[in-house]
Amino acid sequence: MVYYDDGTRKKYYRYKRRERKWLAVLIAFILGAFLFAVVLTYIASTGILPYTIVDKEDLRQNTPIQQIRTEQITDLTDMIEHATPTVVGIENVGENFLGLFPQQSGGTGSGVIYRLSSDKAYIVTNHHVVEGATEVRVVLSTGERLDAHILGTDPYTDLAVVEVEKGPIEKAITFGDSDLTKVGEDVIAIGNPLGLDLSGSVTKGIISGKERMIPIDLTGNNQADWQVEVMQTDAAINPGNSGGALLNTQGDLIGINSMKIAESSVEGIGFTIPINEAIPIIEELESTGQVRRAFLGIEAYSLMEVPRDRWQETLNLPEDVESGVVLNAVVPGSPADDAGLQALDVIVKLDETPVENMIDLRKYLYQEKVPGETILVTYYRNQTIQTTEFELSTQSE
Repeated sequence: MVYYDDGTRKKYYRYKRRERKWLAVLIAFILGAFLFAVVLTYIASTGILPYTIVDKEDLRQNTPIQQIRTEQITDLTDMIEHATPTVVGIENVGENFLGLFPQQSGGTGSGVIYRLSSDKAYIVTNHHVVEGATEVRVVLSTGERLDAHILGTDPYTDLAVVEVEKGPIEKAITFGDSDLTKVGEDVIAIGNPLGLDLSGSVTKGIISGKERMIPIDLTGNNQADWQVEVMQTDAAINPGNSGGALLNTQGDLIGINSMKIAESSVEGIGFTIPINEAIPIIEELESTGQVRRAFLGIEAYSLMEVPRDRWQETLNLPEDVESGVVLNAVVPGSPADDAGLQALDVIVKLDETPVENMIDLRKYLYQEKVPGETILVTYYRNQTIQTTEFELSTQSE
């Protein structure tokens, strides 16, 4: 062996050490690649590792999307599932001309099953839903149709009661207490907006207001002649929802949905008849087919509906009389007829309560008086103020 001086020998040994180092790195890389490609794949295939190795080509071809399938169950969804079968569709069947053509639905609405007997089911809906019907059918949440019989209707509260054979019906709604509801409270509306194709639709909102007095036209003369007390809600109530249920979050019935403002500029305003106001009407319609109200026996109009130039010329009123109710006709044999009231008399007071229009007259007569009570009527005839006192009868007589 050739020996070099100390500097040359040291340099030679450094070169040798570097060659060995790179050789070791190369061997380690080859061994690592082998382990990754062969050994790791084998271990993964045994299921020991918490994942699997998938070929890239396989991943691109027909790989199914993985979903987390968790059914959402809450107190609210449970409540809606329980209440929905108690809300039904109401079909108002129109005329069948001479029996030559199939009967067609004259309109649809909603109703609520509120009571079951051993063989009957009783359903509350709106008067205007069944008004003018020759036949009525109830459409269950299952789609089954049952022939219904109208027990009674009341246009003043816009309520009606129908009955069907109990048959497949298994449950009725539970009644809540609308007096306990608060503005801002969550509510659920269930009904059939826009027809039975959307049956069982559920909307959510809040109580927007209570004790709203909404004027309605009962005679079709574009004049308000009655007021209905309602609750206001922003839960969506559309045509077809009429007669459906407004529920609190416990699933109790707190209102019968009725009217909706149908102007394009108005959104989020719906009305429901408070169940505490509806219950006595429902009970009376079911038991007697009508609501017994005090009866005067007159056909009348608000003075403001009469052209002003007729107030003195035809009615012969004093100039200081600005309001009242004008008698257009008196029903023969009625309490008003027996008391001597005549057409063109102008009623201005019932007992001690001023009467400015037909709403005032009906409100006092129907809410403050009952059949058999005595009433004092103050009226004008030929510029003279007069009074007469007599006993009220029942409206149906």
